[in-house]
Amino acid sequence: MSAMDALPQRMSAYRALREQVERALLPLASSLDGRRFSLQASLHDLQLRPGGYVTLRDDAGHERLGQLESLELVREEAANLALPSAQDDVPSISTRLIVRCARGEGRLVDDDPTAFHDYLASPADPRRVAAWLAARGARAPLPIGELARADGVPYAIDARGFDRHTFFCGQSGSGKTYSLGVVLEQLLINTELRVIVLDPNSDFVRLREAHPRADPGVAQTWASAAARIAVHAATVPTHPLDEPLRLRFPELSPAAHAALLRLDPIDDREEYSDLAQLLRERPGDVEALGRALAGEGRRLATRARNLGVDRFAVWARERPGSLLDALDRDDWRCLVVDLGSLPEPAEQALVSGALLEGLWARRQQRRPVLVVIDEAHNVCPAAPENPLTALATDAAVRIAAEGRKFGIYLLVSTQRPQKVHPNVVSQCDNLVLMRLNSAADAAHAASVFSFVPPALIEQATGFGLGESLVAGRISPHPAFVRFGARVAQEGGADVPSDWA
Repeated sequence: MSAMDALPQRMSAYRALREQVERALLPLASSLDGRRFSLQASLHDLQLRPGGYVTLRDDAGHERLGQLESLELVREEAANLALPSAQDDVPSISTRLIVRCARGEGRLVDDDPTAFHDYLASPADPRRVAAWLAARGARAPLPIGELARADGVPYAIDARGFDRHTFFCGQSGSGKTYSLGVVLEQLLINTELRVIVLDPNSDFVRLREAHPRADPGVAQTWASAAARIAVHAATVPTHPLDEPLRLRFPELSPAAHAALLRLDPIDDREEYSDLAQLLRERPGDVEALGRALAGEGRRLATRARNLGVDRFAVWARERPGSLLDALDRDDWRCLVVDLGSLPEPAEQALVSGALLEGLWARRQQRRPVLVVIDEAHNVCPAAPENPLTALATDAAVRIAAEGRKFGIYLLVSTQRPQKVHPNVVSQCDNLVLMRLNSAADAAHAASVFSFVPPALIEQATGFGLGESLVAGRISPHPAFVRFGARVAQEGGADVPSDWA
């Protein structure tokens, strides 16, 4: 028999030995400081997952509880082998035994700072995780679902963490709008924080309505909270708190007037000066201004007509009310601004900027409010494409940088983290990350949110519907969460695909 003829037999022996060694690898963990640990484990029957919880136990039965943050496949040289042949005339073959195993890093979640070596690792009992959360979890709990890495363990975020800005991100179809609704419902039920929602897709206009399948007791509780939800839309109001979505032209800032009419204070200095003077002398509605322009500012009137500004549906004409008036009232807990009801993107940008500027102008009132900017890549994009959007972006950046000390907190929601202005994203201390189809988006998120282990963010590309990574001040630890059921009606559901 030649050496080549004996090769299959030798390879079979090599594989059998390698498997025997790999199966014999014990799942052992060690820690140098009692705060973080490293472990190795066999790939055969591996039950550990990044983000999952592990029990680490010594021979005496002493246990530690930890969370695995990363896990990767590694190859290690175990020994030098000589593979003999059954035939005396065929020489043996020397080779290296390369074994494969899992190696991971994690952190201890208990308070014992003692170092240890070679503790046996196993998946934690969900009851142990639940007991730890009960002792160390949110002190102002908002129940939103259950842990995705510990079956059946309820999970609550901490309401106190919303005194920092929050970034809510997920690909289309990930359940982002639905999950955002869960968070808003819990905030309205369990806190006194006022909430304003910039709603570009009309996803939250039915927030007052309890879902038909909601638990009757929960629906009754929700009815009390929902009684003070006001909706401002371009459509006809259907509730006593609802109002038409309107703005008064003179109440806008000079920067908004300039952006609306695309006036540059230097290049268009004469028209810019004429407009400022008219606003000082005739602070009426847009129609009164139009009459003044017809007589004294024909160039301004022509500019307004060419841009379609005089035809905007958002102007307060026959009705004197304005969206900004609501900021000074106490008759609402949640204000939904239905941007999706406005026919023009320019009107949506105008309202967004006016609202954010209005909140900033009232910052000295120091009234805590959470401002939810849904589809934030349209309101405060990384690269604004027109003056109105640039104005809204500047206002969002200002609030992101300084609003927290005045009680103005942001929750920005988007499908693409790279498309939101970086000076907004970088100020967010909370992260709710749902499925991302793009590895580039996940890598970008990992570079921005350095307080979250990158290996956990990488898991977002494999999330299922309604699964998310929650981290920051709203969570006692970076947790994989499966969102629970909504109480209110969902406005952002996908179109049924029965046409297929």
